[in-house]
This record gives sequence, structure tokens and C-alpha cells, in this order.
Amino acid sequence: MKRFFIAVLLLLVAGTIAYVALNRTDVADGTAPPIAGAPPSSDLLARGEYLTKAADCVACHTVADSGKPFAGGVALRLPFGTIYSSNITADPKSGIGGWSDEEFVRAVREGVRKDGRHLYPAFPYTSYTQLSRSDVLAIKAYLFSLPKIRQLNRPNDLAFPFNQRWAMGFWNAAFFNSQRFVANPAQSPQWNSGAYLAAALGHCAECHTPRNLGYGLEHGNELAGEELQGWRAYNITSDAKYGIGSWSDGDIAQYLQTGHAAGHASASGLMGEAVAHSLQFLNPDDISALVVYLRSVPAREGKHPVDVDANAAPALASIDAAPGGDNVAANAQGLKLFEGACASCHQWNGNGQQTPYASLLGSRGVNDISGANVTQAILQGAKMRIDNTDVFMPAFGMAYSDTEVAAMTDYVIEHFGGKQGTVTADEVATRRQL
Repeated sequence: MKRFFIAVLLLLVAGTIAYVALNRTDVADGTAPPIAGAPPSSDLLARGEYLTKAADCVACHTVADSGKPFAGGVALRLPFGTIYSSNITADPKSGIGGWSDEEFVRAVREGVRKDGRHLYPAFPYTSYTQLSRSDVLAIKAYLFSLPKIRQLNRPNDLAFPFNQRWAMGFWNAAFFNSQRFVANPAQSPQWNSGAYLAAALGHCAECHTPRNLGYGLEHGNELAGEELQGWRAYNITSDAKYGIGSWSDGDIAQYLQTGHAAGHASASGLMGEAVAHSLQFLNPDDISALVVYLRSVPAREGKHPVDVDANAAPALASIDAAPGGDNVAANAQGLKLFEGACASCHQWNGNGQQTPYASLLGSRGVNDISGANVTQAILQGAKMRIDNTDVFMPAFGMAYSDTEVAAMTDYVIEHFGGKQGTVTADEVATRRQL
């Protein structure tokens, strides 16, 4: 019992220290490496616009099709409840129009609001902490140049004790390291630019790095894959089997810029948003820097390894217009549902019709026996605009029952991945709520 009280006391002290530290005015700067596509600091608004896109601010702070850019209200569903993003327009009452430079920098890099209360790490300050002060202020200048939108922030829906913001002091003490980006002199300038783009601006780790029981990032397992909001953000380490080590430089670059890499993947869900709102706007030299950096990430298997079979026998035995090689008796319902809803676009051999984004062979989604991304794609569909072209898949969530979606998902995994899917109706019901 005595040890318990000592542990609690130490935790309270650590939390208090963290609270005090995070409520200081942070004016320290970092030095960002050159970002090829970012205009010089003398052109503040243009630089701010580029950095805002590179940081993908719009994806979390703009409700799709609302016509209210950066006004907040996006639901971020987490294991402990739902957080709604805040209004970051320059409106002085409902937005951040009354924030000083120091207050904005502190929020972005330290996770502390103007009123001194902690932000939740759904806002990726754990990555943005690496940004230079000048880059943060360029983003602020750009946001303040946009129309002010009056929209009050929606209260979060979090269970106790996660709704206690003061407790974030303890979380920060355990999992947050306030630090600026420091160039690695042993690496090339291109690598350092890629590291800054990926780790700080693009905050790739926030989706692709596994989290521990405290929802902190497992930095020893960087970019090895994680699941959030019902979608799998797959392994993007250099592992040749479970990551992207077997992809060519061109494959990685094409995927980042267009959301599609032939024979590997088509982006959807959260990654689709990242491509549509952020990555497609990056300068080709910045995309190349990202590729160089990703190539250097140590190979890791991750906790959700997916072994890809790009030559699944049932798909190879099929032609565009007709299936072949299926064990029809095993999942006749799934086959019938795929025939009615999916085959006309994806085709039985998985090549896709009308658009390469409809191709299925070789993707980790159809090889993942959990069926997470296939299920979500069926339920939610896909919609993104890439280089003035709309990429669209209709949502079928309202058209089919949980049992039917499970059967369809398992069929897709068997036919295009050569594996036995494990999706149940109960799992589909859970994913509908995400």
C-alpha cells in the first residue's frame, strides 16, 4: 500500500511538472531543412499555404462538403470517445482570431490552448512539435488570410476520465517529448527534407505507428502500421514482405501523388484524404525526398502483418466478365453479392474497368483477413479529387445488412487475396459506428 501511494505521489509530481512546462510561453525555434516546393519566407502567405497543405490541416478541420474550410467539427472517433476538431479560422469569437503568435506556436508545438488548457493528441502536436517557429507562423499567417467563419466548437463526447483535460499533463509527462527538428549531418539534404516532411509536417507516424495501451506512439515500432477509425494504416517501413520495401521508387512516388500504385494499392479512407488534400499538391522534389526517407525506415513486421498474394488463383482463373476457380459452395452469398454490386467496376480478374483505381490484385486490403479496409470501403465508399479528376466508389452501407457485408468482404479476400476472410456480422456492425 505504501508503494502505491508513493507511485501516485510521483505521478502527481510528474503531471504537475508537465503542466507547468506546457503552460510556459514557448519561443524557442528550430531550423527546418529546405522544402523544395515551399516559397521563400519573404513570400509569407504563399509559403504558409504550401506548408498548410503539407501538414494536411484541412482534412481534420473541414467537414466534407460543408463549404466551411477550417471551421472544425470533424468527428475523430477514438477508442475512448469522439473528439470534434476546432475552428481554426481567424474568427475572433469562435475561431483563433484573438490568438497571438506565441499562443499559436504553443498550441501547435506544445499542445496547449490560448486559455492554458491541454489539447488532446488527436491534434498531432506530438509530431508538429518538430516544426520550426517560422514555419508555424507562416501557417498562421495563411490561415488568418482566409475568410473568418463563425462556427462554435462542438463539445467532445469522451468518457470519464478521458474528459478531464488536466489529466493530459500526466499523459504528456509519459508520452510527449517537446523537441525541434535537428538535421542529421550523416544524411543527405534530401533525406533531411524528407524526414521533416514525413515526421513533422506530414505527421505520418500519427496514423502508421502502433500505439501502446496509453495511446502513446510506439517509437521503437515506427511506421509499422496501426488501425484507427476502423481503417488500417498499413506498414510503410522498408520491410520487403510486410512494408513497402519491394515497391519501386516510382511506385511509392505515384502512390503518394495520385493515391494509386499499379499492382500495389489504391488509397481510400484516411489515406485517400491525405492524398487528396495534401500529398498531391507537393512539389515532385518533395515527393522524391519523402521516398528517400521512407526507404531508410528500418524494416519491421508490425502487429498487423499482411502477406500479399498478388496472384490469387481464383482471380487468375477468371476473365473480365466471369469468375473462375471459386469454391462457390463456401460463400455463394458473397459471390452473388459481388456479382450484383462490384463486378461491373472491379471485374472478376481484379483489373478494374474505367479507372485503374478499381483494380484489386496486389493490394493489402484484399489480402488482410481482418477485412478492415474492404469492409469500410463497402460501407463508406470512396471519394477524392485527384488532379481535377474525381475518383468515386459508391457507399453500400445502407443497401446491405451486416451479414451481407461480411459475406461480401470475405468473398473479396478469398477471390482476390487467396485467403480465408474472418469478418463477422458483429464486426461489421461495430465498424458501421466508426
